[in-house]
Amino acid sequence: MSRATLGNTQLFKFFLFAVVLFGIALCIHPAAAAPSPELWPHWQTQVSDSTQIVDHRPWDIFLEKYLLTNHPSGINRLRYGNVTSADHQALNRYLVQLQQIRVSQLNRNEQKSYWVNLYNALTVKIVLDYYPVKSITDIDISPGFFSNGPWDAKLLFIESEKVSLNDIEHRILRPIFNDNRLHYALNCASLGCPNLQPVAYTASNMEKLLEKGSRAYINHPRGVRIINGKLQVSSIYKWFQVDFGDSEQGVITHLLQYAQGNLADKLRLHKNNLSYDYEWSLNIN
Repeated sequence: MSRATLGNTQLFKFFLFAVVLFGIALCIHPAAAAPSPELWPHWQTQVSDSTQIVDHRPWDIFLEKYLLTNHPSGINRLRYGNVTSADHQALNRYLVQLQQIRVSQLNRNEQKSYWVNLYNALTVKIVLDYYPVKSITDIDISPGFFSNGPWDAKLLFIESEKVSLNDIEHRILRPIFNDNRLHYALNCASLGCPNLQPVAYTASNMEKLLEKGSRAYINHPRGVRIINGKLQVSSIYKWFQVDFGDSEQGVITHLLQYAQGNLADKLRLHKNNLSYDYEWSLNIN
């Protein structure tokens, strides 16, 4: 075999390998290997005796207009296609307003509601900016050749720091607050996701909404269901298993805190061997 032929063969093999890698990357879901919680120390600062309250009324107004909470599916839907240009701009102004707040000067409870509302409002804004789309995973604006979705795009500028959705979830909320119920509060604009709540989170309603969201999701089929005697749960419990006891039995123990009626009875009979599923279609009405 000539050197030229050998070189062409090696080049072809390299090209084929690259194509296979690219295909695998396209098939891997953006949350299939969720980032571990890794504290961003800057945001650990707080002022415990601060009385400052962040105004989330613009988010309340937006949700009241466009969130449908009585859909027959039991999944809250957002009327993206009905959002007016004026209300889209109002949402943008709300996000600008939030970025001007010195978060480190808030007390811890106020910070918690701040980050949750910021995450949810930014997620809705991203979808609106690229609407119509079938799924948020189609909005590939994160940096990197194999990027998928918007989660790593640094779209916010707060206290001189560039911040992404993944930063909020994995570097701020998860490591600072250590509250696995936050997974039921952060909405990813998808049918498989926990419900977007119809009101903004506040320091005063946070506990109530976290409990409500946890109970609603776990007792809905997209959260937990029994199929032919087998337990199928949301992929949230796989991606973030470390937050739910770091084992399948830990997940079941968590689910039993909120499962009701027949579901609770069936969960008690399962030890592990969970299967996972998630629906990424847009939570549109």
